[in-house]
Amino acid sequence: MNRLPCSILLLAGGRGQRIGGQDKGLVQWQGQPLIAHALHVARPFTDDLIISCNRNRERYAALADQLVSDGNDDFDGPLAGIRAGLAAARHAHLLVLPCDVPKIDAALIARLLDTAGQHPGRPVMVRQGQQWEPLLCVIPVNQRGVFDNAWANGERSPRNIMLKLNAHACECVDNDPRLVNFNTPDLLD
Repeated sequence: MNRLPCSILLLAGGRGQRIGGQDKGLVQWQGQPLIAHALHVARPFTDDLIISCNRNRERYAALADQLVSDGNDDFDGPLAGIRAGLAAARHAHLLVLPCDVPKIDAALIARLLDTAGQHPGRPVMVRQGQQWEPLLCVIPVNQRGVFDNAWANGERSPRNIMLKLNAHACECVDNDPRLVNFNTPDLLD
């Protein structure tokens, strides 16, 4: 089946505060860096894999087609990475995945892309019950200006921007194990 052509952005540019300031994408889980798990699942869906990172660029460069960053040392948050990904994307859609969801699977990525293909022009976000997951989404690249304007006006929530753009939900069950966020040391054990 022909899927919606997309660039894929793996977010690995965070400060890693909850894991002692470590670069979360490079923290080991099951013998591999966290980002390797998402990369393995995402790579078959794109010829434009972008990693947003703010440190360890040489290590990430070997994994990606492109690297982007916040442009400063302040760790501006995921919206900064998303904006950089939208600016660099080579396809009309950008699928966004955080590096710390190593249980994500191809079926969910395919469903996100299929849902985006059915709702052209609108962002698609994963939603578990009533909880939106804004860092698991597909964004039409032609909405880049909306994200840039929101940023210029002080908005820092990707969720808020996408809801204003009438985002469509890609529904998942509550507590879907594929969406477990490995962002604390106890979850990594």
